[in-house]
Amino acid sequence: MLLQNKNAVIYGAGGAIGSAVARAFAHEGAKLFLTGRHRAPVEAVAKDIVAAGGSAEAAEVDALDEQAVDKHLQSVIDKAGRVDISFNAVGIPDTQILGVPLVELDVEQFSLPITAYATSYFLTSRLAARHMCQFSGVNVPPVFGNDVPPVFGNDVPSVFGQMYHPPGVVELP
Repeated sequence: MLLQNKNAVIYGAGGAIGSAVARAFAHEGAKLFLTGRHRAPVEAVAKDIVAAGGSAEAAEVDALDEQAVDKHLQSVIDKAGRVDISFNAVGIPDTQILGVPLVELDVEQFSLPITAYATSYFLTSRLAARHMCQFSGVNVPPVFGNDVPPVFGNDVPSVFGQMYHPPGVVELP
């Protein structure tokens, strides 16, 4: 089992992608700490995983709220001892922008998903990395500046989301 003895936090675990990732991580032996803006869908995923023999806990956490994310990460550490994996699969369920023709969108509506995704990826990755570094001694490289290898690109989502893994994933050995 690839993730045996690993503690994984999954943001947006109640959605299609987050729940699929949660089930895959559980299948590989991870202990899961599932989060979402609304508890009910996350709780349903956790119950399915536990019924299948996995380990999962559900919590209501807004990935755009820095204090809520940090508080949840600390509670995971208090329960499990450390965080090994942070995966962000948040979605933007704003019906006020879905299906709106481009010519009718204003700049705030257009920017909402971009800002929300970038902010949630930044917050969950940065806060998880801070907690992970306490236990591993790993140094996280700078994101901006002349020291950043060109492979990371120079656009913010690329740098934050893909430093080492696919978007929204932070993992330490």
